[in-house]
Amino acid sequence: MTRQIVALARMVKIEHSIFALPFAYVGLFWAARGWPGWKPFLLVTLAMVAVRSFAMAFNRVADVKFDRLNPRTQNRPLITGEISMNAARIFCVVTAAIFVLACYFMNSLVFALSPVALLIAGGYSLTKRFTWLCHFVLGMTLGFAPLGGWMAVTPEFSLPAVLLALGVTFWVAGFDLLYACQDTDFDRSQELNSMPACFGVGTSLAISSFCHVNTALFFLLAGWAAQAGGIYFIFMVIIGLIMVLEHLLISEDDMSRVNLAFFTLNGVIAVAVFVGVLADLIFQ
Repeated sequence: MTRQIVALARMVKIEHSIFALPFAYVGLFWAARGWPGWKPFLLVTLAMVAVRSFAMAFNRVADVKFDRLNPRTQNRPLITGEISMNAARIFCVVTAAIFVLACYFMNSLVFALSPVALLIAGGYSLTKRFTWLCHFVLGMTLGFAPLGGWMAVTPEFSLPAVLLALGVTFWVAGFDLLYACQDTDFDRSQELNSMPACFGVGTSLAISSFCHVNTALFFLLAGWAAQAGGIYFIFMVIIGLIMVLEHLLISEDDMSRVNLAFFTLNGVIAVAVFVGVLADLIFQ
């Protein structure tokens, strides 16, 4: 049983929740102008982990035929047989149900939007089959994080949350483009429509840089709309410099440090945004 749980955690890369959770907390804390209380905090945490786990499990099930062929994905639990297809499908249903239930206990607006969030989170896995905009669909799935966090406290679409959601959308699309460059040849062989496969690595790196410029702008605008103080904007400058470093680590001729750029630096960025918001709220 323990081995199965560990395998499921590996399948959905549970540690990558650090990319989404901090942004959900930003929306949560900004809407409450401080500590939101235990109920919304725990419900948002449960919902975010559940929907992200659903999205990853659905992706693994939908892409299993490609993962069997891709040398980079040969150690995934569905490929090695550590997890059966039936177990993965049941996991998708359970995590989707947990997400909807958590949304139900937040408020009626979040509950009403929960099927839309599930549709986009699962639908991302299919988009690479027909559009190179797949990276932006993935961005949208994480872009819902600050919106969901905000609406858990205040059930409305507010300007700071929408601006932050746009920033997160471009941020995720940008770093997913970097990661997708590893599979350029494979995607072309399978007629999958990633941007690197359609337009080449050099063009994709340029588009990724453009995405992250937009990220910085939307993060700054979100802080302005939320009436954030100087501490927040200092953190945004630091985050901007980290994104510059991320792009300096990778070039069309050298993708060897893509994991450092993708996993480590983006995890730092996500946490830094939340720490900047939290520090700003404390010392304002």
